[in-house]
Amino acid sequence: MTILDRIPAPGYVAYVIAVVIAFFYTGTLIATIGFALVLGLPLFFMSELPAYATWLEKFGQYIFLLVCTCIFIFLITPVLVIMPLSFNVEPYFTFTEGMLSLDPNAYSTRWYKDIFLFGMNDPDRTEGWWSDMWNNATWVGAALNSFKFAVLSTIVATFFGTLAALGLSRPEMPFRSAITSLLISPMIVPLVITATGMFFFYAKKDVFPFFPDGLINKDLGIILAHATLGVPFVIITVTATLTGFDTSLIRASRSLGANGWTTFRKVIMPLILPGMISGALFAFITSLDEVVAVIFLADVHQVTIPRQMFSGIREQISPTILAVATILVLISIALLATLELLRRRSERLRGLSPG
Repeated sequence: MTILDRIPAPGYVAYVIAVVIAFFYTGTLIATIGFALVLGLPLFFMSELPAYATWLEKFGQYIFLLVCTCIFIFLITPVLVIMPLSFNVEPYFTFTEGMLSLDPNAYSTRWYKDIFLFGMNDPDRTEGWWSDMWNNATWVGAALNSFKFAVLSTIVATFFGTLAALGLSRPEMPFRSAITSLLISPMIVPLVITATGMFFFYAKKDVFPFFPDGLINKDLGIILAHATLGVPFVIITVTATLTGFDTSLIRASRSLGANGWTTFRKVIMPLILPGMISGALFAFITSLDEVVAVIFLADVHQVTIPRQMFSGIREQISPTILAVATILVLISIALLATLELLRRRSERLRGLSPG
């Protein structure tokens, strides 16, 4: 059965009439095409219904898919609209007439180049250009700080989150629900409250070894703060992976003479590795996107990408922010694709899907 067979003829007649009415109402071809796509996408994704399904049931499925399509477009449009705007040749946050008419001269990569040039002492120099960019470019320095904090905090969050998940998965663990709620509370408590608590705690003197003045304005303080925010994601993903874990494998390993470390490395870790990597990716994204804790804990030399974007919107609006945002969206899409591949691999290992 083809797509055209899933909706009766009156439905397509109504679809064509609605598109024609939209054309005469809007008077523009672009708006009409957008309207036609919104109404036509549910037709493409409709599943095959039984032969005895009535026209009303098919119409109900179409309305359901239409509502889902509208919600998806509403959520994804603010993210997608920044991509063409980042190629605007003019320093505006709006679509120019040239962009709407698809004039090639209205598009430029100048704002992507500005990521590497903004803040340099002499952007036009040819000798020593790389050193100038690496040490002085504002966005490059923010990117270095962001990825440094993200990578180190992800390692810390993955290590402690995995240990916590392994402990909480054991049935003899006392107060499992209370401890789990406490550990994932950074996901629930408003981030401003969490960051405020971190500020007052990290500002205490003579509490942290080797840091008599506290952890404020220290790289370690930001790393621990980001790790605290990333640990709940690791706990949730690893715990979900351990849900279908067969504990008899541990007993079999110990009965064959393997010690605890060998059992974890040879038996447990290969099965929970997809959950660990998924949690690590979530923790990495959380750290890369975090701005509130950085504002509370960092100084002027510890600027990250989100903080630089926040400052740029307040002080100097530039489409360079849109170019950086586009790059971050592409990174997020790549990480989400990786998470989906890991999810499918985990299901295959647990026997939940064929293959």
